[in-house]
Amino acid sequence: MSVSRRAMRVPLLAAGVAIGLGFVTEARAQTTPEARGQALVADHCGRCHAVGAVGDSPNPQAPPFRRLHERFPVENLAEALVEGLRVGHTQMPQFQFSEQDAGDIIAYLKSIQSDAQAPVGQAAPASAAATPAAAPK
Repeated sequence: MSVSRRAMRVPLLAAGVAIGLGFVTEARAQTTPEARGQALVADHCGRCHAVGAVGDSPNPQAPPFRRLHERFPVENLAEALVEGLRVGHTQMPQFQFSEQDAGDIIAYLKSIQSDAQAPVGQAAPASAAATPAAAPK
C-alpha cells in the first residue's frame, strides 16, 4: 500500500469515528430521563428489586420499586442517591450517582409507581377504591 493511500485512510477513519460518536451523542440526547433511569436501576438494582411496572423482586425482602411511594415520597431519594445510598442491611451494596443520574432515576421511579396505593399523605385514587361487598343472601 502506498503512503498516499495510507495517509487517506487515517482521515477517513477519524471521520467515521466522529460520525459514529455523533450518532451516540444524538441518541443519548434524545433518550428520555425515564429511559436513562430505567437503564440505571436495571443495571444497579435489578439483581434484588423488581424494577419494572410489574413482577416480583428476585429478593423477597427487597421492595418492588413501583411501590416505593407507599413508604415515602420517591423525590426524597434524590439526595441519598447523590450522597451515597446506604441501608441498614449488609446485603445491599452502597451506590452513589451523579445529580443527573439521580434525577433520571427519580423520573423513572415516578413513572412506574403503582396506582393501587396512594403516595404517603394523599388519598387513594378512585380506581383503587374498594368495591362494595355483595349483599348477603
